[in-house]
Amino acid sequence: MESKIEVLATVKVQHSDDLYKIVDCLNRTLKRDNLMFGLALDENDKRQAVFTIYRT
Repeated sequence: MESKIEVLATVKVQHSDDLYKIVDCLNRTLKRDNLMFGLALDENDKRQAVFTIYRT
């Protein structure tokens, strides 16, 4: 069975060392609702982070 991951929203925010804590908390809390959250550094500007919300 193939699972699809759908991107619901993406936003760029100023990078902070504690952002991963928020993403971890959201993933632990909302995984039962088929939501997943991602965080990555912007490839063009390392001062920016890309926060993405997915439906699994």
